[in-house]
Order: sequence, then structure tokens, then C-alpha cells
Amino acid sequence: MNLGELPLLWSLPPEDAQAGWRALCWTVGPNSELAVMLVQEQNLDRSPHIKGWVGWSVPAPCDGILVVVSDGVERRTPITRIPAWTSHLALLSWSRFLLASGRIRRDQDGTWERNAVVYSPGGHPVSHFCIGDDIDYIISDRNSDIWTSYGDEGIYGDHPETSAGLARWNTDGTHTWSPQGRLPSWPLGGSAAATEEATVWLAWYSHEGAFLSRVDPTTEDITNYRNPLKDTDGIAVRGTRMILTHRTHNRPNVDLSRAELIDNTWVITTQEKLHLPGPVVMRCAQGRDGTLWLRGGDTWTRIEA
Repeated sequence: MNLGELPLLWSLPPEDAQAGWRALCWTVGPNSELAVMLVQEQNLDRSPHIKGWVGWSVPAPCDGILVVVSDGVERRTPITRIPAWTSHLALLSWSRFLLASGRIRRDQDGTWERNAVVYSPGGHPVSHFCIGDDIDYIISDRNSDIWTSYGDEGIYGDHPETSAGLARWNTDGTHTWSPQGRLPSWPLGGSAAATEEATVWLAWYSHEGAFLSRVDPTTEDITNYRNPLKDTDGIAVRGTRMILTHRTHNRPNVDLSRAELIDNTWVITTQEKLHLPGPVVMRCAQGRDGTLWLRGGDTWTRIEA
């Protein structure tokens, strides 16, 4: 499938690029709003070891612009002093949003640094808290709960709420859920996430393979499945249908698989290749209600399950 067959949802305008703005991180809200955090290139530090935009970081607080696109309408909110090392963005209810750093340190008194900030609709910080160490993935649900998955340094580190690999937080920074031993294996890291109405799907991997966990936030029940696609970058679920992606890192190519739930097992039924408008890297996809949103370079597209 070529780019011309996918809807183009938003691209970084040429005038923004010429003015030095770069897309640091992005997300899709529970109501299918695309959000992109722009910062000036002069404020970015580029890792020599990580290709693509995911290797960018802000080593010191800087100003930015939050762009939210909903139903073709673009809204921009200036943000003052984005926290250093910000790498994750999530949209919350009442036009609030969250910025978070994936890594944290202990203060001299032994307490963990606060690495997450909730902002008001006008872009002003309203609360600061710690959301765990070595965050791989963040997604918010319709209740503004914040779901996180962690990498091995968080899981095997000292932070108590990251050791289970998956977690849920409220906007006050309270840890409200963990799998509590109900996973088929101990996670090593998270790879993708999606929501399907109120339900949350988390893709993760371990020494024993790749898995998908479906969590009902109301009952906190977990249903675990084997992931039919190794090295999944993105998932989107609609009923008994799922689409999954696997990227060719820093190339504009994505392998797309479609799967069906048959006898309580996800089975891949078709596979195809997508060619996107720019290179894909980690956190290149996010699923909402059966739609998978994809970032290729500085352009966003989507595809239906």
C-alpha cells in the first residue's frame, strides 16, 4: 500500500520547519485528536547513537508550542519552560495534557525526581509527580488515567511502581493499578499500546516471547494473549480484528499485519507493506478505537483495522 492510499492527516508546515520548529513528541487523544509538541531545533540535543526524531532530547527547559488537530481544525497553545528531557506526551480530559520524561534520578534525600507534569488547557503546569523510571510507552484513556509500560532498567531498578512492567496512574500522580502477578511472564519492556472504547491494550515482551494484555479499567481484569507479530511497534483493535505494525528502523517502510481472534488466539490473516512519507522509528504508532495512527518523518497518517 502506498502513501496515496492513506489519508494525510497533518504535516509539519514548511513555514514552521523554516522557522526552526521540530516535532519533539506526539500522541493521539481518546477522542482522536492528534497532538504534536514543537520545540526550536536550537534547543534540541541529537543523540549520535539513535537515528530519527526519537533520538532528540531537550537537555534544558525550553519553550514550545502544542499543536492539537481535531476534525481538520488546528489549535496552538504556547508552552513556557517545557521540562528538560521531555519525551512523552498524553492528552487528558478538559483539554489538559501531560508531559513526561522517560528517565528519573533520586534526589540527595533519596526521593525520586518528579518527571511528569499535568498542564491546564492554557499550557500552565498544575501538578508535578513521579511516574516511574525508564518509560517505554504512555497512553491515556477516556477517564484520563495514564497507562505506562517500562523498560528493563525500570523493571529491574529500585522504583517500586515500575517493577511489574505495566502500571496505571491518575492525574494526581497516584499509582492506581498493576498486573499483580497476573501476566504470563515477567516483562522486559513495552512496545505498543492502544485503547478500544474504555478498554486498554498493552503490548510487551519478555524472555518467553511477545504478549498482548487487555485490561478492563472498570473491573481491572486482565486477559493475556500471545502476540502473533514479533517486534510490534503499533496495534489497533476493533472487536475481533487487530492490525499490527513492524517498522524498518529509520526507513519509510512498515510491515502491516491484520489478525483475527480465533478460538481465543490472535491469528495473522494478511500481511502487506506500507510506504510512508518519511522514516519511522520507535513510538511511530498509536491505536485508538480500531484506528492506527502512524508517524513517518513529520507527516501523520492512519489506517483502519
